[in-house]
Amino acid sequence: MTSVTQLFDLTGKTAVVTGGTRGIGEMIATGLLKQGARVFITSRKPDAVKAAQERLSEFGEVHAVPSDLSTNEGGQAFAKWLGEQTDAIDILVNNAGATWGAALEEFPEDGWDRVMDLNVKSIFFLTQALLPQLQAASKAAGRGRIINIGSIEGLAVPMMEDTYAYPASKAAVHHLTKVMARRLARDKITVNAIAPGPFESKMTAFALGNPEGRDAVSAHIPLGRIGAPDDMIGLSAFLASPASDYVTGQIIALDGGYANLR
Repeated sequence: MTSVTQLFDLTGKTAVVTGGTRGIGEMIATGLLKQGARVFITSRKPDAVKAAQERLSEFGEVHAVPSDLSTNEGGQAFAKWLGEQTDAIDILVNNAGATWGAALEEFPEDGWDRVMDLNVKSIFFLTQALLPQLQAASKAAGRGRIINIGSIEGLAVPMMEDTYAYPASKAAVHHLTKVMARRLARDKITVNAIAPGPFESKMTAFALGNPEGRDAVSAHIPLGRIGAPDDMIGLSAFLASPASDYVTGQIIALDGGYANLR
């Protein structure tokens, strides 16, 4: 029987985390590094990429490059760069995302497209581009991992109005996760999604950026608090590790009970 330590050990593994320079992406990258993985991160802004690489290097080997995954050209360029760095990818975390707020009567087409392009389209086409490296890792190790970041807003109607594209995109991510899991099971690559509730990030700063806002949001959560970095690190560590070998096609709410217990 494998020891618990070995079940969660990622020594010698290679992981990719998109949107890995802040918020949930940085939390996940931190956890993977602490588990022993070599981690590649990307984000759109060069300064943010450089700063995150410096912070994360405290925990292990991290490589970083700026890229705009909202366009297919940007995703292909990132995939080409990764191909020059490594022949195999054990873990792909599709985390990069965007939101847009506007009234129903005024919601712009370009805002809708920006959210869908980054939150949904980029997941499919980046996974497609990296599939040979994911398959190479799976063939060598007997397992591969894809973790998509959805949202509880793709599971339940959001408390806030005027974010029409974001919850629709995350619901799409959840279903795409299941479809991809069915196809990639033959390659021994599991595909699961984390549906986070409220966590501190730039995207949620408008609601969680002050004590009053955090208290107001926490009042709607059965466990009475917003998510902490260790919560995200713990679940992503499980899904990335051998401990989750028999788990695929799952959408796991990480939300203190918000989506299902209200």
